[in-house]
Amino acid sequence: MPVAERTARVEHVMGIPVGIDVRDAIDPRAVDRAFAHLRWVDTTFSTYVADSDIACVDTGAAPSPQVRAVLARCDVLRRRTDGWFDVHATGRLDPSGFVKGWALEGAATILADAGARNLCLHAGGDVLVRGERAPGLAWRVGVQHPNRRDRVAAVLAAHDLGVATSGAYERGAHIVDPRSGRPPQGVLSVTVAGPDLGTADAYATAAFAMGLDGPAWTATLGDYAAMTILADGRVLSTPGLDRLDH
Repeated sequence: MPVAERTARVEHVMGIPVGIDVRDAIDPRAVDRAFAHLRWVDTTFSTYVADSDIACVDTGAAPSPQVRAVLARCDVLRRRTDGWFDVHATGRLDPSGFVKGWALEGAATILADAGARNLCLHAGGDVLVRGERAPGLAWRVGVQHPNRRDRVAAVLAAHDLGVATSGAYERGAHIVDPRSGRPPQGVLSVTVAGPDLGTADAYATAAFAMGLDGPAWTATLGDYAAMTILADGRVLSTPGLDRLDH
């Protein structure tokens, strides 16, 4: 099969448009395998399908090894966030606050195994980049403004980074405070950037659930930088995020 110098494709997976852009010469069948992985994740972890693996586990079925491994990662993240990232926060088993980023990491691994070194994957508020968009040029990741669909709140320059944004502007009030069961107040969106997209996804979910206490917590995350947009329009960023903003 011919090898393409660049492969870019968008498909509707996990209920959203998912894009893969590879800036290397690879066998395009690797992109097929990456999308097949994402479809498997959707089939396995969808909370909207009554007989998905995760829905069956929620009703008492034994988890498969893959589901058990994901739930174990989620439990580690629950402890790291002092319970603010909680797969039971909404009253049912829902690990989607980790799974979307984890799924893109898995797709990136499939592409890397095929020789991709320069790539960008995006799904909703999650973006993963590796390498460069062109020789000597970093990828530029736009962070959607929560109130203005025609604007970005920041543009991050990065070579190897996962960027996850949580908020209510895409799917409504789907993130809740696990202690009260109610949506947090005072925050429009939280963006977390760092080396692992699944972890960044969970941290962004936790920080958003914290409401106005989230910005102080994100300043403690070490290798993960953050930006919080408050309901009053203020933008609070950690120093690491400021260094990425271009």
